Amino acid sequence: MPRTYDVLKRYPYLQEIRKQVREAKEEVVKNLDHYIEETRKAVERIGGRFYLAGSAQEATEIAAKIVGSGKVVVMSKNNVAEETKLRERLEAAGNEVWETDLGAFLVQIAGEEPSHILAPAVHLTKERVAQVLRERLGMAVPPDAVEIAARVREFLRDKFIKADVGITGANAVAADTGAVVLVENEGNIRMTSVLPPVHIVYDGVDKIVPTLVVAQLVADLQSAYAGLYPPTYMNISAGPSSTADIEMTRVSPAQGPREYHMVLVDNGRRAAARDPVLWEALLCIRCGRCHLHCPVYWALGKEFGKPPYTGPMGVMWTAVTRGIEEAGPHALKCVHAGNCREVCPMGIDIPKVIHEVRVRYLKITK
Repeated sequence: MPRTYDVLKRYPYLQEIRKQVREAKEEVVKNLDHYIEETRKAVERIGGRFYLAGSAQEATEIAAKIVGSGKVVVMSKNNVAEETKLRERLEAAGNEVWETDLGAFLVQIAGEEPSHILAPAVHLTKERVAQVLRERLGMAVPPDAVEIAARVREFLRDKFIKADVGITGANAVAADTGAVVLVENEGNIRMTSVLPPVHIVYDGVDKIVPTLVVAQLVADLQSAYAGLYPPTYMNISAGPSSTADIEMTRVSPAQGPREYHMVLVDNGRRAAARDPVLWEALLCIRCGRCHLHCPVYWALGKEFGKPPYTGPMGVMWTAVTRGIEEAGPHALKCVHAGNCREVCPMGIDIPKVIHEVRVRYLKITK
C-alpha cells in the first residue's frame, strides 16, 4: 500500500513505537494470567464490572445476560464478536442488534461473512451494495459510494439515539488503568460507547498491554500500518461517565453510560500463549497489512482462513481460536512467499507459524 509507505516515511518515530509495542506485548503474553488479574482489579477500581470468558459460548452468554432481551443494541466493528457469533446470540434473545461500522453493517445486511479484518465488505461492489440495501431495507440508493454512506449514516443515526446498549471491541486494553483505547475514522465508535446507557467492551485477552501509554501507542501503530495515520478519532474509555463539578465530588453517571462492563475472551488464547510457536500470533495488532501483500489472499480472498480471521494472520488465528484441524487446510494453501513477515509491524514470523500449523495438521490427518 503506497499510503502506508508514505506514512512510515513521513513519521519515522513509528519505527521506535513498533519496537516498544512488540516488547510490551511479549511481556504480557509471557505473563498473561498475571495481566488478566491486573486488568480485573483496575476495571473494578474505576467502577466497572469485569468478566473472563473461557470459551466463545461462555462469552456470548455473559454478554446476553448483561443485555437481557427486548433491547436495541449498537455494535462497533469487532472481530471477537464475529469470532464468537455474539450478534446472532443477542438477536436470538430477542434484541434488535445493528453493526455501525459501514463495512460491517453492509456485511450484516447482505447476510455474508467479512472478508478482511479491517475492511469487512471489501468483496462487495457498489452495485451489489445498492441492490442489498434496496432488497433488505427498502433503500432506493444509486450505486455510488457517497450516496450509500449518506443513506446508511441517516439510518444508523436513529439506531444510535434509540440504543439501550453499546458494544465495542478494543484496539488495546490497559492493565494498569482498566481503560480501553479505540481508534477509528467513521465516528461510530464514539457514539456506540457514549450514547447508550450501558457500554460493554468485548474483546480477547490478547488485547491487554501493561499501561495506558502503550495502549495509545498500539492504536497509533495500527492506524499507521493500515495507511490511515493520523486517525480521525482516538477514543479512551475508562469506566462509567462521571462528573466532579459539584464540590469536587466525583459522581456517576453524567452524560455518558451509567454502566461499564468488560468481557475478555480466552477461547484458545491462554493455551496459545504457552505454545512454543503459536504464541507469536498473540502479538498481532490487526492492521490487516499482511493480507494486502499476500498472493494467496489476493487469489482466494476470504477462502484463505476462516472469517473473521482471513489472510496470513487469519491462518494463525484460526488455529488459536478453532484449532489445528480447522486451520490446517488453510495452512496447506500458503505458498510461503514470505511477504507477510516482511511487512508485519510486530515482526511476527507468520510463515513459520503457518508452517507449524501445516506440520501438526498433516500429523493428525495421516
